[in-house]
Amino acid sequence: MNFFLNKLGLDFQPKLFGSLKNYSKEKFIKDFMSGIIVGIVALPLAIAFGIASGVSPEQGIITAIIGGFIVSFLGGCSVQIGGPTGAFIIIVYGIIQQYGFEGLVIATILAGFMLIGMGLLRLGTIIKFIPYPIIVGFTGGIALVIFTTQIKDLFGLRMETVPADFISKWIAYAKAAQTIHVASLIMGLSSILIIVFSPKWIKKIPGSLIAIIAMTIVAYVLKNYCGVTGIETIGDRFEINTSFPKPALVTLNWETINALLPPAFTIAMLGAIESLLSATVADGITGDKQNSNTELIAQGTANIVAPLFGGIPVTGAIARTMTNINNGGRSPIAGIIHAIVLLLILLFLVPLTKHIPMACLAGVLVIVAYNMSEWRIFTSLLKNPKSDIIVLLVTFFLTVIFDLTIAIEVGILLAMVLLVKRISETSSISVVTDELNMQSDAEKTANNDKLVLPEGVEVYEIDGPFFFGIANKFEESMRKLNVKRPKIRIIRMRKVPFMDSTGLHNLESLYRLSEKEGIQLVLSGVNDKIKEMLKKNRLTDKIGKENICSNINEALERTNYLIDK
Repeated sequence: MNFFLNKLGLDFQPKLFGSLKNYSKEKFIKDFMSGIIVGIVALPLAIAFGIASGVSPEQGIITAIIGGFIVSFLGGCSVQIGGPTGAFIIIVYGIIQQYGFEGLVIATILAGFMLIGMGLLRLGTIIKFIPYPIIVGFTGGIALVIFTTQIKDLFGLRMETVPADFISKWIAYAKAAQTIHVASLIMGLSSILIIVFSPKWIKKIPGSLIAIIAMTIVAYVLKNYCGVTGIETIGDRFEINTSFPKPALVTLNWETINALLPPAFTIAMLGAIESLLSATVADGITGDKQNSNTELIAQGTANIVAPLFGGIPVTGAIARTMTNINNGGRSPIAGIIHAIVLLLILLFLVPLTKHIPMACLAGVLVIVAYNMSEWRIFTSLLKNPKSDIIVLLVTFFLTVIFDLTIAIEVGILLAMVLLVKRISETSSISVVTDELNMQSDAEKTANNDKLVLPEGVEVYEIDGPFFFGIANKFEESMRKLNVKRPKIRIIRMRKVPFMDSTGLHNLESLYRLSEKEGIQLVLSGVNDKIKEMLKKNRLTDKIGKENICSNINEALERTNYLIDK
């Protein structure tokens, strides 16, 4: 199968099939045990992420089942665990509020096709080069927004509606401060303390599961035997369906597709970044090597299938992937077992989840937000160059105040602009009209420390890429040169690694201007790639092949010939 795919130019090699070649009973036992543990760990997170995203608890579980199975079955990372994650909460919630759940289904499916397209085009490695300040900025922003969305349930505030935007939320919380429900607040804070401190004594069972079990028992006793009222549970807010849903048809039209393309792009980018980061972290621990393009195809497939069954966006989950590794999982079988465990829980045990207090889930998500914030990394980046700080803070505040779609788009655009500015600052054009100092020059000949330029010759040396960011510096350099018009203009390009279309256009404009003024143009130190570019655009014919020289010595020989001619 891989042979035919490679012949077609497709980089799709699921790890599952390779791992089964030397599979053994011992490996299966480790994967089986790890899969059970990861399934149990994933349950409270799937429920919490589903509710926080604006859907029902079982939809979060369904996402973990379908996403977890497909990502493990088709993925390019042996230990990746797929499912819903906290990173998607604000974008999913926003889409549902604006377009309804059907809008989310369409956006997620579109994102799935985008992810598959990225994988087929072998963009898996390129995604990794998204600037780190952007990732930290929107991750920190998401963490703050998640924390903000949990204030109502954590404090048990009595509010009919919660505003959508960040600032309005806090204003509404302040107005409702007198409605704090003490029992709910105690349960929420207790959940946080259990999650933080329980790992010191209980290593194998996740703190979130201990907190949910403990607080569910406490809430049940308080409500039914102690007469405490006002503790809201999952069952008070949702009607839980325990059957596995049938796939639903989606109605597509161009108007809806066009409206949902920006959020779909955000889902795709966020899914790609998070899943590949998770896989990269996993590789560093296991010593394995992921196939990033295969991973993107698997993530895309999961995001096409999951919403048809009522699921929300799927990506690689770092916390669950790490749990899988730490418990001995080393093949995709562990991820498949985890999905089966969640399916069994959905079919037989989900009715018990109706007793889980909302304040407890809020506590779980507060810890998730704290872990996502990476505040130590955030503060350390504030010591970096100003350009990194600007990208970090702009991405962060756009995520918090507006939305993630705008934050990612503007963040990437800003990072590109600042990168171009930085490259432009390192590139330069110097003008020489008398002599060239050759002491530290690679083109230096045996007894030639200095090259004296003939009268009427000027040399423009470009140091750095000749692209749109530096192209106009030619005109600036020529304006500053207050000498009589030269006979020959040498463009020294030995330090030019590449040239883009704007640089090419600028060079052609310089040739036309020189021709108009009766100045001969000679190029020096042109590398093979740029020579090929000049040839394809017929600039070689205009300048003259004999006037495109390999080094400065050839260029001066050509110059002397033209002067004596």
